Amino acid sequence: MRWSTHVAGSDGHGHRGARAKDAVVRLFCRLAAGAYLRVRVDGRERLPVAETGGYIVCFNHPSWTDPIILLGAWPDRSRRFLIFGPRERDMTIGRRNALITWTERGVPFQPGGSDIAQVTRNAARLLRSGAILAIAGEGRLSDVEGQARPLEVGVAHFALMAGVPIVPVAVSGTRRIRFGKTVRILIGMPIHGATEVDQSRRAAAQSLIRRTQDELQRLLDELAPHDDREPGRFGAWLSEVFNERPWLDVAAGPPISARRTRRPADAVRRTVHRR
Repeated sequence: MRWSTHVAGSDGHGHRGARAKDAVVRLFCRLAAGAYLRVRVDGRERLPVAETGGYIVCFNHPSWTDPIILLGAWPDRSRRFLIFGPRERDMTIGRRNALITWTERGVPFQPGGSDIAQVTRNAARLLRSGAILAIAGEGRLSDVEGQARPLEVGVAHFALMAGVPIVPVAVSGTRRIRFGKTVRILIGMPIHGATEVDQSRRAAAQSLIRRTQDELQRLLDELAPHDDREPGRFGAWLSEVFNERPWLDVAAGPPISARRTRRPADAVRRTVHRR
């Protein structure tokens, strides 16, 4: 991954103008989410105190709406709330990414780059400055409500280099949204990582990400049962409008229309072959 710093500022608290924009962006996200959903946040008393610097919010990611809901509902207003992503190549594509660029909340990256060390150093710099860095730790959208995919170990490397905790956060109710539905956000206890004298950084990161994985799944289990009922037509469209799950398209095979158009041609080929 290659890191880009042209969107997110380097100061976790920000100057007066940045703080004003931060307040406007959070208010917009809160109103946008609240116009369609009910958002309930539990566990805010577990958040690190302001004097301890920044921290990582590691959340499960069932929907494109998760960052918007988190940004609007996050109870810690003393720090800038930044979101890791989207991909750098996508920053100039589409209205959603144009909005992210304007808000200066996104920290874009380039998958597959060779400068992972630079990515980690820049993440650590933002975190040490007091920023909150929200990361969808699964690395992509999850497929099942209430079930976290394996977390990426890079999240732990960021935390270890910056010397900040990971706060696991469970999100439930966004996989399929409908008007008036309650989305629940459950904040877990901060998880601190440490490298023992006889332990490598890699081993420490693996240990930290395993603990984070276990706590995230425990939080999701605590929120069960998850409301996964099908929404109406508009809710179904809104649930998927910005979601990208190409792996599901591959698993499902070609669309039905494409299969139907091939069948007559196949029949003709079989007839010619028999002749």
